[in-house]
Amino acid sequence: MNKSISNFIENHFKHFNAATLVDAAKGYEQHLNDGKKMLVSLAGAMSTAELGISFAEMIRQDKVQIISCTGANLEEDIMNLVAHSHYKRIPNYRDLTPTQEWDLLEQGLNRVTDTCIPEEEAFRRLQKHVFEIWKNAEENGERYFPHEFMYKLLLSGVLEQYYEIDPKNSWMLAAAKKNLPIIVPGWEDSTMGNIFASYCMKGELKPSTMKSGIEYMTFLADWYTDNAEDKGIGFFQIGGGIAGDFPICVVPMLYQDMERTDTPFWSYFCQISDSTTSYGSYSGAVPNEKITWGKLDTQSPKYIIESDATIVAPLIFAYLLGW
Repeated sequence: MNKSISNFIENHFKHFNAATLVDAAKGYEQHLNDGKKMLVSLAGAMSTAELGISFAEMIRQDKVQIISCTGANLEEDIMNLVAHSHYKRIPNYRDLTPTQEWDLLEQGLNRVTDTCIPEEEAFRRLQKHVFEIWKNAEENGERYFPHEFMYKLLLSGVLEQYYEIDPKNSWMLAAAKKNLPIIVPGWEDSTMGNIFASYCMKGELKPSTMKSGIEYMTFLADWYTDNAEDKGIGFFQIGGGIAGDFPICVVPMLYQDMERTDTPFWSYFCQISDSTTSYGSYSGAVPNEKITWGKLDTQSPKYIIESDATIVAPLIFAYLLGW
């Protein structure tokens, strides 16, 4: 295989953030070679940034064993899968006036930086199908996590009629086929979470049909206990926010609150973030701060790449995939 991207990175990324990118990629590779597992967390709008082009292959090649993501990333990968041709790119987004922003709203175009998600084709195309799955589960007395409902939706084949990209570039579809565990903290603030809440308010669904954040934490605690052995799990964090904050807490919870003092710390940590260190900022905190919270130990490899995740993450994944 011609490893042109990997070779370019190694030959040109020699210093500063660029050198940290290479170090983090090699650390990730060594972590997997040592037989350890990796959690990847997705914040921001990485699905709308089409991270699936590289991340789906990471999943297929078993280079990620568990994912933590926002509800937005969970649904937006599927939205891109079924409505890609209806997305609108606005390169001059910095120049838009409030009136122009309002015009986008009236067109059903919800803007994420330079990319507008088409509400009708994306949200509504999924809504009728996922509602049937929610309702069917409730009528059968069944309860599932948000990502499990999305897996059912994808694996049912009902969305195939709408596919507008090569399905190999959908990371959610790749994850569904492997039944990869996903943690989705704060799912309620996503579009699908809002839609589910609206059905509950109308009396058409019960909140209990959807498993909760506390159940996600207990699920993650059991998964970590079963998979960490004495090696720990790696933590590769893309962006900041709840997608990273929620799962990293499982180790101090097990160690301190459950008093399982044999619980290994996270054994690799890397964060890609443009949040700079500032007063009280957790997303911008240096990794060593996590030592004081019982998340990392002094020996855990630690990297922080202060850069744009939409540029850095695909490069690291390309390195790991040998591209």
